[in-house]
Amino acid sequence: MKQKYIHFTVFASGMTTLAVELAASRLLGSVFGTSNLVWASIIGLILIYLTAGYFLGGKLADRKPNAETFYRILAWGGFTAGLVPFISRPVLSAAADAFDQLAIGVLAGAFSAVLVLFIVPITLLGMISPFAIRLALQDARKAGQISGRIYAISTLGSFVGTFLPVLVLIPLIGTTFTFLTFALFLVSVAVFGLWVSSGRVAALKVGWMLLVLILLALVWGRGNIKATNGQIYETESAYNYVQVLEIGEYRYLRLNEGQGIHSVYHPTELAFHGPWMQVLAAPFFNPAPFEQNQVESMAIVGLAAGTISTQASEVFGPIPIVGYEIDPAIIRVGQEFFGMTQPNLEPVPLDGRVGLDQSSARYTIISIDAYRPPYIPWHLTTREFFQIVYDHLSADGVLVINVGRAPGDRRLIDGLAGTIRTIFPSIYVMDIPNTFNSILYATVQPTTLDDVYANYAALLERGDAHPLLLDALQRAIAYMQPAPQSEMVFTDDLAPIEWITNDMILSYMVGGMDELK
Repeated sequence: MKQKYIHFTVFASGMTTLAVELAASRLLGSVFGTSNLVWASIIGLILIYLTAGYFLGGKLADRKPNAETFYRILAWGGFTAGLVPFISRPVLSAAADAFDQLAIGVLAGAFSAVLVLFIVPITLLGMISPFAIRLALQDARKAGQISGRIYAISTLGSFVGTFLPVLVLIPLIGTTFTFLTFALFLVSVAVFGLWVSSGRVAALKVGWMLLVLILLALVWGRGNIKATNGQIYETESAYNYVQVLEIGEYRYLRLNEGQGIHSVYHPTELAFHGPWMQVLAAPFFNPAPFEQNQVESMAIVGLAAGTISTQASEVFGPIPIVGYEIDPAIIRVGQEFFGMTQPNLEPVPLDGRVGLDQSSARYTIISIDAYRPPYIPWHLTTREFFQIVYDHLSADGVLVINVGRAPGDRRLIDGLAGTIRTIFPSIYVMDIPNTFNSILYATVQPTTLDDVYANYAALLERGDAHPLLLDALQRAIAYMQPAPQSEMVFTDDLAPIEWITNDMILSYMVGGMDELK
C-alpha cells in the first residue's frame, strides 16, 4: 500500500504541475495574450521553480525522510496552487485596464507580479519526485530502477495534466475552477496519505485546507474574468478567452487580451471601415469589366463572428459561403450575438488549411483573416498553403489576406508578398488607414492596377453598385502601396513568422510607441 500510494502521489503531483502551467497560460492569456513571449516567460520561470524544487526536495528528503513531511509538502503545494487565481485577481484586473490604455510599465509590473505567485506552489511540487525516490528507496542497488520508475510515473501524470485542463476542464468550468479542482484533488491525496502514514491528527492538521478552498470556490469562485465597460458576455474555450462588448448599438468580438477587434455587428449598419470590408474589393482586381453577379462563391479562413460573411451576403447576394473557424465557441457567439445566421453561410469548426485541402470546391474569393494577435498562424503563410489556395480558386478567383505591420516595419508584408508571388501572377497591397493592418490581393489571372480603376469607373457609371462595394474599392485605390519586390519565401520547412513578429513587437515597445505620441 505504501509504495503504491507513493506512486499514485507522484502521478497526481506531476499531473497537477502541468495542469497549473497550462492553467497559468490561460490565466495570463486573457490579459497579456498568447504570444510566444508570454509562453516563453511562463515555461522558463516554471522550469526555474521546478529546478529549485528538485534541489530543495532532495536535500530535505535526506534530512527528514518520513512520509509526514512528504505529504505536508504536497498539501501546501496543492493549497497554494488553489490560491493563485484569487490572489492574482486584483493584479490582473488592473493589468486589463492598463492593457486597454497600453500602459507598458504597469503591464510589465503586473506580469512579473503574477508570475511570482507561482514560485511557492511549483517549487513545492518540484520537491515531490526527489522526496518520493528517497522514501521508495530500500535497496541502493535498485536506485536507478526506482528513480526511473518515479520519474516515469510523474511524466505520465504530466501527460494527463497537459490535456485534461485544456480539452475538458477550462472549457467546462473555467480557469479559476480548474485551479481549484486540481488543488482540491492534490490536497485530498495529501490528507489521505497523512491519515494512512501518520494518523488522524496529522491529517486533520492540513484538512482545513480543503475547507478553505471549498469556501473560496463558493464565495469568490464565480465572477467575471474581466469587467470591461460594455461587456455583455464572456466565456473560455479550448482555444480562447472570448468576450463580447456592446457600446451603443455596436457589438465587438474580442479574444484573449483584447487588442484586436475580430468582428463588429450593428443591427442596421454595415460600413465598419476595417479589414473586413476590404474583402469586397477583391474580385474587382480581375480584368475589366467584372460584374457583381460574377462572384459565385466564397471561402473564409478565420470566420470569427461573421462580419465578412454578413457584408459579402449583403453585396453579392446569397452566394454559397464556407467559413472556417477553428473555435466552435466563437461560432456559437457569432450566431447568438452577431446575427451570423445567414442560410447561405456554412460555418465549419475546423482549421482553415485542413478544410481547404479537404474540399473539392472552387471559389471566386478566398479570404484569409486568421490572426491570433499578434501572430498570423505560420502554416497559413507558406508557399505550400498558398498553392492549396490557388488550387481552390476559380479562373477569375482572388486571394485576399489581412496582414499586420508595425510603424516603419513591413517585413511581414514583404515576406508574404514574396511568397505569394511564387504562386500567383499578380499581387497588390493596400494599407488600411489609422490601423496597423494591410490587405494583400492576389489574382489567378495576370492583372494590372488599370483593371481595378476600370472596374471602379464602370460601377460608378452604372450607378447600381452597392455603397459598401464602392467604398471598399475607393479605399483600396486611395491607399494602394507599391507592390513589394521581396525575394523572401516562407515554406512549410522554414517560416520564421514568430521571429519576425516578436522582433516587430519588441522594436515597437522599445521605441516605436514614441512615434504615436
